[in-house]
Amino acid sequence: MTPSFDKVHLKFKLNGNNYDHDQLKEVAYSLIKEGEPYEKITGNFLLDWLDEKSYIKVHTSGSTGKPKEFNLNKQAMVNSSIATGNYLKLKPGNTALHCLPSNYIAGKMMLVRALVLGLDMDLVEPTSQPIFDYDKVYNFTAMLPMQLQSTLKYLHNIKIIIVGGSSVSKHLIDLTQSIKTKVYATYGMTETASHIALKPLNNKSQEPYFKVLPKISISQDERGCLVIDAPKVSEEKVVTNDLVKLHSPTEFEWLGRIDNVINSGGVKLFPEQIEEKLKGKIPHQFFVASMPDSLFGEELIIVLESDTDALDTSVFEDLDKFETPKHIYNVPKFKMTNTGKIKRSETLKLIK
Repeated sequence: MTPSFDKVHLKFKLNGNNYDHDQLKEVAYSLIKEGEPYEKITGNFLLDWLDEKSYIKVHTSGSTGKPKEFNLNKQAMVNSSIATGNYLKLKPGNTALHCLPSNYIAGKMMLVRALVLGLDMDLVEPTSQPIFDYDKVYNFTAMLPMQLQSTLKYLHNIKIIIVGGSSVSKHLIDLTQSIKTKVYATYGMTETASHIALKPLNNKSQEPYFKVLPKISISQDERGCLVIDAPKVSEEKVVTNDLVKLHSPTEFEWLGRIDNVINSGGVKLFPEQIEEKLKGKIPHQFFVASMPDSLFGEELIIVLESDTDALDTSVFEDLDKFETPKHIYNVPKFKMTNTGKIKRSETLKLIK
């Protein structure tokens, strides 16, 4: 029987202490009143989760536009948690590390998974290099790519890590091959209560494509964008702006955002794929975009987060002629979302 959102698993623990529904409310009040900023945010979410409403208010990330607020069904979040738990074989009493900000869906879902699956969860400050008990064995955690990279040498006692928020670079994937921890990339969004697909990144289980969780169907619309049918999570099909290539009824390859696709002289270019080829070669944060061009319609450019546009063009030697940027621009500081994604259109407006 599927548990309902108003139940707290008997084996749930937070920072080593076991709490029932009413006790957890008191903890939430205490976090709000006396906690650090990240604890106050966690306390506010717990109070929202423990109230009588069947939904919580959430916001999209805002990486492709203004963040949108909408109501997310709590039972959908419970169902998502169960699907993740089943896929990763998490059991009641397993230990978990929570090092994500709880004001975004990934952090909220870590808490819900602990409440629903009965995990023994430690809450730590969600910094770019989280500090946790390196000697303690953790069955499960979720991290941003920058957190994964900054803590690689401390992950020996963590069994499973899911990584999301932005794409995982080939350089970071290569670094994960030397650790025993199972690392998975995630695909999902706020509207689907976090991820609906996972992709093993390291060890012998490394896979090239995302595989959807059970009871989720995928298809493409006329644009070639992913359409998600996840009735346990969303009452309506979720039509994304993510261009994909389907490799089976349950597997897909992410190509990039349709918003970012560049048409230069009739050739379609995917900025995210070009960026992937350049990662690890450019000593600055960067992204690939386009500018209007009278001859080709759009011309490919690269934007550096730097005080100078100087760049050794040998970094482009692995790109084909259509993928090579025609101009290099620089911006001292990129516009970013609170979850670490570049606001591309807003940053382009800063180019002088």
